[in-house]
Amino acid sequence: MQVQEELKKFLSESGVADVGFTCVDDGPFGEKSYAMSIVVKLSDAVIDEISDEPTHSYFHHYRTVNAFIDRTLLQCGFILEKHGYKYIPIGASQSVNKDGWNYCGRYSHKKIATLSGLGGIGKNCLFLHKEYGPRVRLGTLFTDCPFETESHEYFSPCIDCDLCEKACPSGAIRGKMWTVGMEREEFFDPEKCSTYMKKKFQHIGRGAVCGICMKVCPAGRRSTNGR
Repeated sequence: MQVQEELKKFLSESGVADVGFTCVDDGPFGEKSYAMSIVVKLSDAVIDEISDEPTHSYFHHYRTVNAFIDRTLLQCGFILEKHGYKYIPIGASQSVNKDGWNYCGRYSHKKIATLSGLGGIGKNCLFLHKEYGPRVRLGTLFTDCPFETESHEYFSPCIDCDLCEKACPSGAIRGKMWTVGMEREEFFDPEKCSTYMKKKFQHIGRGAVCGICMKVCPAGRRSTNGR
C-alpha cells in the first residue's frame, strides 16, 4: 500500500537498518492493532570497546540512538496522520512501573520485531536481528493503518552457545533457549541484571547500561575484514 511504501522509503533514507510490519490483538487499537518495528544498527567499534564493564562511549551511544529512534517514529507518525491514520509510538527505552518495578515498557519491542520477521530473542534476552545479531536498538509504532503483513518463523542461533551465560557478571542469564510464548523470567532475571548494573556501574551512566552479553554474542559479529 502507498503509505507503507512511503514509510519504508523515509526510514531507509533516514538510516534505519531494517523495518517490519505485523498485527496483534492486544495492542492499543484493539484486536486489529497494526505495528511497525524499526531496527537501528549500533556501532561495532563502540560495542567492541566493552570489556568487563560498559564504556562512557557506549552509554552516550545508547542514549543517542534511543533519541534517534523516538524522533524517527514521531516523523513516521506525521506521515500516517497525513494519510488520515492514528499512531502511538512506544518509547525506545521507557519503563512503565505503575504496578511496581517490573522492568517492562508499555509493550515489548522484541515481541513486535519477532512477529515482524526481523529476528528473535536469544538466551541473553536480547533481540537477535537476523543479520546484525544483538547489536541493534528497536523502535515500535502502533497504528490503525492496515499494513500488509506476513507470517514468519524464527530459528535461534543460540542452540549450542552459552557465551553470554558465562560472561554475565550478575548471573541473570539462566542458559535456557527462548521459545515463543515463554515468560521472560523463565530464562532471564531482569532484577539481578538491573541491581548489578546500578551497584557496579554507577560511575558510567549511573548504572543504566552494561552491554557485556551483547559484546560476547557471536550472532551478527563482524570480523576485521568487515564480514
